[in-house]
Amino acid sequence: MRFLWLTIITLVLAGIIAAGVIWSNATTSPKLALDLEGGTSIILEPQVSKGTDISKEQLDQAVAIIRQRVDSTGVSEAEITTQGDRNIIVNLPGNPDEETRNLVRSSAQLVFRRVALVGDPRSQEQIQKEQEQSGDKGEKSDGDDGLSDEERKRIEDLTGKDGQGDAQGEDQAPEGGGEVAKAGSVSSTDTEAAAKSKAAEPSGSAGTSAKDGESNQSKKVTDSTPRPLFDPEKDASEWQSEDIIKEYTELDCSDPKNRTGGEQEPADKPVVSCSEDGQAKYILGPVELSGDHLADANFGYAAGANGVQTNKPAVNLSFDATGREIFKQITSDITGKQQPYNQFAIELDGLVLSAPTSNAVITDGKAEISGNFTLDEAQTLANQLKNGSLPLSFQVQSEDQISPTLGSNYLKIGLLTGLVGLILVVIYSLLQYRVLGLVTVSSLVVAGVLTYLLLLLASWRYGYRLSLAGVAGIIIGIGMAADSFIVYFERVRDELRSGRNLLSAVEVGWDRAKRTIYASKAVNMLAAVILYILAVGSVRGFAFTLGLTVIIDVLIVFLFTHPMLQVLSRTKFFGEGHPMSGMDPRLLGVKPAAYRGALNLSVDDKDKSPEAKRREKARMRKAGLDSGSEAVEADSAAGDAAVESETTKTAAKAERTTEKKPAGKKRKTGAVAAGGTIAERKAAARRAAEEEAAEDSAADEGKEADK
Repeated sequence: MRFLWLTIITLVLAGIIAAGVIWSNATTSPKLALDLEGGTSIILEPQVSKGTDISKEQLDQAVAIIRQRVDSTGVSEAEITTQGDRNIIVNLPGNPDEETRNLVRSSAQLVFRRVALVGDPRSQEQIQKEQEQSGDKGEKSDGDDGLSDEERKRIEDLTGKDGQGDAQGEDQAPEGGGEVAKAGSVSSTDTEAAAKSKAAEPSGSAGTSAKDGESNQSKKVTDSTPRPLFDPEKDASEWQSEDIIKEYTELDCSDPKNRTGGEQEPADKPVVSCSEDGQAKYILGPVELSGDHLADANFGYAAGANGVQTNKPAVNLSFDATGREIFKQITSDITGKQQPYNQFAIELDGLVLSAPTSNAVITDGKAEISGNFTLDEAQTLANQLKNGSLPLSFQVQSEDQISPTLGSNYLKIGLLTGLVGLILVVIYSLLQYRVLGLVTVSSLVVAGVLTYLLLLLASWRYGYRLSLAGVAGIIIGIGMAADSFIVYFERVRDELRSGRNLLSAVEVGWDRAKRTIYASKAVNMLAAVILYILAVGSVRGFAFTLGLTVIIDVLIVFLFTHPMLQVLSRTKFFGEGHPMSGMDPRLLGVKPAAYRGALNLSVDDKDKSPEAKRREKARMRKAGLDSGSEAVEADSAAGDAAVESETTKTAAKAERTTEKKPAGKKRKTGAVAAGGTIAERKAAARRAAEEEAAEDSAADEGKEADK
């Protein structure tokens, strides 16, 4: 039955891997880590104002957050370190995808801002050029753009145009906005891709400050400052300044180069920003709420109007106590206002992910971002938001490929070392256990197959990569697995030495050995778990493979080694103790009279003397192998009775001999005492026999003298 379970487990794993190779991106060999395969090295340089110092705490925090981001994608064995007192080096194994690269490059500074204006993503120059090419006069839309006649005239005066293409009303607006479906949730119909922020670009990209040279230092605003900090209707002079309008009309959000984000924006001033997908262009107010108050972010499916789950991917946000209160104030102020003043933008790294409208006050601090992104994109966004904002903005200084030449040499050495270790284990097993050593070899082969299949599964589904440290963990695991087999075999041999038959020795030896094996493996597993939790990088790879081999070792001993020994013990080769079986009684130091083989072929219990039976029961009682104390006492009593019977017979024989002697001769010995201990009765019988022999000898001498 155990063989069947092991076969099922192996076939299921092999089937999953085969299906992954055919219909997915699984491979027939495990992915290799940076030290074996090479990879990509990215050097990040912080972007700060002149004269601003960077603390070690900021760099350490940035390293920890980047490591969390990389780990969330399933990429293992990444090396993230600091270089000097400014730069951060990120070494990613293999050829990482663009999503992983973006997670490394992005600062992920999440903020919430009020929307002052939303319009066509193209620049004014681009709009005019396209209109001239098409011959369109560019009639102004009659749609309501959320601006009063005075505000619209102000923009037209500032730009020197007629406002064509600048502002979009509700009818013309891109797929922006959306609405708050119900209190406690936010929905958006923006074309929101998951956060794929790119490296920071020079000036001219979206999210630049209102005026070059302006200070990036925020005003003294605390969490207790009443919100909103900015009202587009009342504070029109702030966002309708000449610099803001000029930047807005010149920015072309349809150009991907202008949607790189990543630059630090002034938190206390209006800014111009693009939607991440390039479908809209915004003028946003100062930061109302920081992403620091975001308690959690997860992905799933959006709920419909009736609360029933839909098949539309969504990202769920929840704020802490402070964020919940601020978010309540924001939604209270913007609810019920006209477009676009009833919108708030969720901005990440200077790019607008979503700009939903609000039709209800959100009081519980929970928001739901839904859109046209896929489930994978929702997962990426949730991971990026959950992992937090970097304390600094970074720019990619360089991005190079790491050669795998040195790693391939290390891999060859590691594999050779493992092969040598395996050969030594096989040689020792065959010398020590003869044919029984083949059970060790076959167990190691099965363990190797399971280990390989599980490594393939981990590489495919969880992004695990095998490093040199991982190879070392596997090699150590081979030796630890051999230890388990040796413990079991030696327990069986001990039982054979105590006089058990082979079938009984296999079962009793397993009962005693498995406790030792489980205790040993529990300690090894505990060490591997602690090492995995506390360590980083390649050391975690060592802990992972060590823990994996420990689990496989227990499975193999339980599902393969023990059942295999049960089968072999019933064969004639092992049952009769063949010299090459590893169970030869002479090699084990068992006396021939005590060894009974698998089927009690040597000596039957009825052929043993009572004293021999008594000694055997005493040995079993000392070893704790008897079925119960009562049985032991009964057997001991039976042995004593048998000895007493023999003593009584000897005494009776002596009496009969005495009676046959001539009546005139007197016996010098007295009768054997009926009472007393067994030892006393034995001594009395012995003395009686000696006296009888002496009398017989004297009688014979007398007869000779008479003749």
